[in-house]
Amino acid sequence: MLNIVNHDRDSAALRYVYPVVSRRAGGVSVGINLNPNNACNWRCLYCQVPDLTRGAAPLLDLALLEQELRGFLTELLHGDFMQTRVPIGARRINDIALSGNGEPTSAAEFSSVIELIARVRHELAVPQTVKTVLITNGSLLYRADVQQGLRIMAGMGGEVWFKLDRASAAGMLRINDTQARMDKVRANLIAAMAACPTWLQTCWFALDGAPPSPEDEEDYLQFVAGLLRDGHPLQGVLLYGLARPSLQREAPRLSALPATTLQAFAERIARLGLPVKVSA
Repeated sequence: MLNIVNHDRDSAALRYVYPVVSRRAGGVSVGINLNPNNACNWRCLYCQVPDLTRGAAPLLDLALLEQELRGFLTELLHGDFMQTRVPIGARRINDIALSGNGEPTSAAEFSSVIELIARVRHELAVPQTVKTVLITNGSLLYRADVQQGLRIMAGMGGEVWFKLDRASAAGMLRINDTQARMDKVRANLIAAMAACPTWLQTCWFALDGAPPSPEDEEDYLQFVAGLLRDGHPLQGVLLYGLARPSLQREAPRLSALPATTLQAFAERIARLGLPVKVSA
């Protein structure tokens, strides 16, 4: 039986497609893992991917991906998977999510994958209420093929969930182990918003027993306020804490924050005029 702490990529015995019960989505999320090689261009401290390596997605077998997605969606829509593997309160398909074991937009065939998803959705008459979601660190959204994929996603009611755990270069180096520049992060985020409805997704947790600093909070709020002031159409913020253990070497240094701490920060974000969804 699946649950919110079991996100096993092998639970359906498929290469690219896997189901999870998502605490943020409130139902079954059909995951698409374009990084079966466990390679990512970032190394976030809280990442649950085993044997994570630096790199990009491998070349994809698009025919196999289509076969798996078509077969699994058919089973969810018409078979007994929901009744036998999913808790009673979560027996609905919430979304098709490009996430997995690394940065999905690093796949050379990214836009072809989005076209494939659109085709399978149409042929199987997947309900419009089932969103297609890209969960991304945003670092490669400047690429023309990625932006083309986002435009296709927008045409089928999709969303981008753009990772922003800290809003300073020092904070991103500390939490995401990346040398990102904030002007580049901002430009990539603006490109995402121009192509497809986009939410920020932010993981907020304690490191070495200390919560994010007041400076971390101010950096974040100022970054978001600047986007809104300049008229960029950010959909809102998905603020969440730690629910599953990290598989990175820093795991012993990480701990969840009290729900009240998450809620207090959510209220500060909301005062900027944005919807905030909190998952402790």
